[in-house]
Amino acid sequence: MKFREAVRSATLLAMEADPAVFLIGVGITSPRGVWATLDGALEKFGPDRVVEGPLAEEALTGMCLGAATQGMRPILVHHRMDFVMLSINQIVNHAAHWRSMFGGRMGMPLVIRAVVGRGWGNGPQHSASHHAMFARMPGLKTVVPADPESAKGLLLAAVREDGPVIYIEHRWLHEDEASVPEGSFLTPIGKARVLREGSDVTLAAVGPMVTEAMKAADALKESGLSAEVIDIRTLRPLDADTLLGSAAKTGRLVVADADWGPCGVSGEVIALAAERIFDSLKASPRRVAWPDSSVPSSMALEEQFYPGAQEIQKTALEVCEQDRGAKLVRSTVKQFEGPF
Repeated sequence: MKFREAVRSATLLAMEADPAVFLIGVGITSPRGVWATLDGALEKFGPDRVVEGPLAEEALTGMCLGAATQGMRPILVHHRMDFVMLSINQIVNHAAHWRSMFGGRMGMPLVIRAVVGRGWGNGPQHSASHHAMFARMPGLKTVVPADPESAKGLLLAAVREDGPVIYIEHRWLHEDEASVPEGSFLTPIGKARVLREGSDVTLAAVGPMVTEAMKAADALKESGLSAEVIDIRTLRPLDADTLLGSAAKTGRLVVADADWGPCGVSGEVIALAAERIFDSLKASPRRVAWPDSSVPSSMALEEQFYPGAQEIQKTALEVCEQDRGAKLVRSTVKQFEGPF
């Protein structure tokens, strides 16, 4: 199943299982179906549950908050993560604090699904991740699936939550394909996944950097290094036990984040390591993240902007003090393919 097919499968399963679940967003009733992630939803469930909303992001989010307080379970869909910023007041000042303000007696079962644009020169207003901004907010859960199985399981789990969940998917991953269980299943929110066991260095990664970390781990074998790869996948709540347990075991930590470095998730993981397992570290933790600049519009510059397997490999070699003469792997460079 492709990543986009996994998102579609989870959406349809959730709507079949619970009549309180409905979709709302701008352009979601288009035949294109948000890059085929919503194909067939309108035909199957009708316009009462697949709602074409107004081009007014804050108003849309307010509608969803009201619906959630009345027992509905909205899935608000944004074609771009950047558009979510237009409804930051509703999310941060209201949705995130709702349950706390009412002592847990009122739910706020809202899923905000947002796609990170990448792959054809979308530029700074259509390509940012912004996930660190939401991951720091109490009351919000933030997930970033990196493969089809997590895409399906995390979305199904998010719909079951009684509080708001920010579900961030990278369009760059939509055509990735892998085995996915049939039917409904839940991927636990708040639990990282160890993709590969290792003993020399921990590579902890977010979103599309997970695949790049696996490539880097393969390349590190040629230098005689055993890398443990962790898919963080839930940024809030962060699975500190898995991350720090791995870093304490290997003694070395590289965090690869599909976002900017300053004040980001990579810095949070490194801070936790410094606070809790400092004596177990054999070298200073390092991070691989976006350059501290706006995302470029040029596809040629995109290739230079986004770090990947090569940067992860180089950083791991430096942490392990084996950076001389190693053959460097090529980072993945691909443009967007699939339904437009």
